[in-house]
Amino acid sequence: MAVQTRSITILGATGSIGKSTLDVVGRHPEAYRVRALSAHRAADGLLALCARHRPATAVLSGRSPDAALARRFLDEAGTALRFGPGALVDIASDGGCDTVMAAIVGGAGLEAALAAATAGKRVLLANKEALVMTGPLFTRAAAASGATVLPVDSEHNAVFQCLPQGGRAGPGVRRIVLTASGGPFRRTPLEALAAVTPDEACAHPNWVMGRKISVDSATMMNKGLEVIEARWLFDLPPERIDVVIHPQSIVHSMVEYDDGSVLAQLSNPDMRVPIAHVLGFPERIASGATWLDLAAGPALAFERPDEARFPCLGLAREALAEGGIAPAVLNAANEVAVEAFLERRIGFLRIADVIAGTRRAIARAEVQSVAHVVEADARARAVAREHVARCREAA
Repeated sequence: MAVQTRSITILGATGSIGKSTLDVVGRHPEAYRVRALSAHRAADGLLALCARHRPATAVLSGRSPDAALARRFLDEAGTALRFGPGALVDIASDGGCDTVMAAIVGGAGLEAALAAATAGKRVLLANKEALVMTGPLFTRAAAASGATVLPVDSEHNAVFQCLPQGGRAGPGVRRIVLTASGGPFRRTPLEALAAVTPDEACAHPNWVMGRKISVDSATMMNKGLEVIEARWLFDLPPERIDVVIHPQSIVHSMVEYDDGSVLAQLSNPDMRVPIAHVLGFPERIASGATWLDLAAGPALAFERPDEARFPCLGLAREALAEGGIAPAVLNAANEVAVEAFLERRIGFLRIADVIAGTRRAIARAEVQSVAHVVEADARARAVAREHVARCREAA
């Protein structure tokens, strides 16, 4: 099948999404040329990828300039190495690439993803925080530049596939339903949650993910963030975005239509499926994932989420309803709280407490600019760290 040759930049190349993207790209060498790769601080991992894929440029966004390291990249991979967050923005908007995989976890990926959208790129959006933090700004920038934004998250990609061509929830769409696995603690007694460890929280039953995203799955904050993202991706009001728990992670999401039809996208839980979809769109290309055998697989079950067990889902819906800077504050507080939990400075149940306390401490305000969002993010992180410190004192 003929696929247009594309020049791709991968932001967050050493993470799980970045590695899966390179796996799919490597299966279609005639269709994709790797233009640039980035990592935060993982120099050795990034160098290994550069030696294999030979991009023109690489970026270590979390490291200061290092001439010896830059020389090593040139000598071993023929790649020019740059440093710092500003270099991320440069490679995301570089005229030498037409496609950007935005796969940096958290608010750190915001400015580069927004730069790609502003530059009119084909943006493969795995960084949900970009839309969570700056939803209206991001969508306006993409519309003004003519950028194509394709969702990579398995849930949003499933919705996109179940909507009419163009991915808009137009007339005839009643609601969308995002599925959630329920994470590792779906059946854990509530009284036992206070004692769960970071390793237990990161032991996702179906997906192989980074530690931060795994904890978000365990708290279901990931689903709350995805509700916010879906509101902007598909231009739907919050009351028409539902969540159900589907422990098998086979049905990735659904779209319900006014005539009573429900369309669902199914596949084995492998991120190469949605990645291959957005890489090849509107064509279909091989992903390397195993075929789904429904007759041999488990029975498919669905249940409503228990918001007493998963308070972060309710906190996210509240932030979306409030609007303005509230989603950015929510995201920042969650990142601080999850980091503190992973470092064993607070317990699992304190994650929601830190988020709620931070939300209460910061007054509502409308989003005026990206700089305003960045300022709100920084303020929320400072407040969240104070809440973490109080939690530790009270422990």
